[in-house]
Amino acid sequence: MILNNTGNNPVLAISSFFKGVKLLGTPGLRKFLVIPVLINIVLYSAALVLGYFYIADLINQFIPGWLQWLSWILWPLFFISFFIAGFFTFTILANLIAAPFYGKLSAKTQAIITGQSYVSAEQPLAKVMFAELKRLGYLAINAIPLLMLSIIPGLNVIAPFLWALFGAWGMALEYMAYPLENEGLLFSEQKKLLKGIRLGALSFGGIAVLGLTIPLLNIIVAPAAVIGATVYINRIKQD
Repeated sequence: MILNNTGNNPVLAISSFFKGVKLLGTPGLRKFLVIPVLINIVLYSAALVLGYFYIADLINQFIPGWLQWLSWILWPLFFISFFIAGFFTFTILANLIAAPFYGKLSAKTQAIITGQSYVSAEQPLAKVMFAELKRLGYLAINAIPLLMLSIIPGLNVIAPFLWALFGAWGMALEYMAYPLENEGLLFSEQKKLLKGIRLGALSFGGIAVLGLTIPLLNIIVAPAAVIGATVYINRIKQD
């Protein structure tokens, strides 16, 4: 499978995401949305509750006493970094649980937008879950330097920006995985393809991250992103 260079167009990537939002109301897709939305409601509610009770205390522990006079600057930076990291973690967990349902949602989306009977290259569940765990491991390893940077006074000023960039790449890998898995490609091949359209992938992932940070809206962002990623890949693939 080859992705053409139009995939690097941020406008195409972002418009594909919003096409996914629009297609959420399509009758043929509704039955594929129920379980993923319920999973998101439960996990994002848990994230908000844990964040409310624990993040502020955790952040205050990382601000040394001799820098308390800078807390009005450092506290917001710490909060943003830990909020993004925490929410990113819960999003990955929600996607891991919902992965089998998102694969079917992507396949059905492909059938609707092409007007053809689409048969996905459906992988065994164990193989799909292994690929999900491999992607999770890749993201976890790459998140460690950012976590360390987030607690270093001075350097942590740039941490929120790096977290945002990392989040955009992570969400691109997450949501584009489903249409690519339906084409028979697993994580290593997916990552290689998306590196070839990095700007478009980051644009798509960035708009998804932005949506995921908005309470209530984030409940439907994940399935919308799966649909949008399917639209995007369909637009730029060369068989």
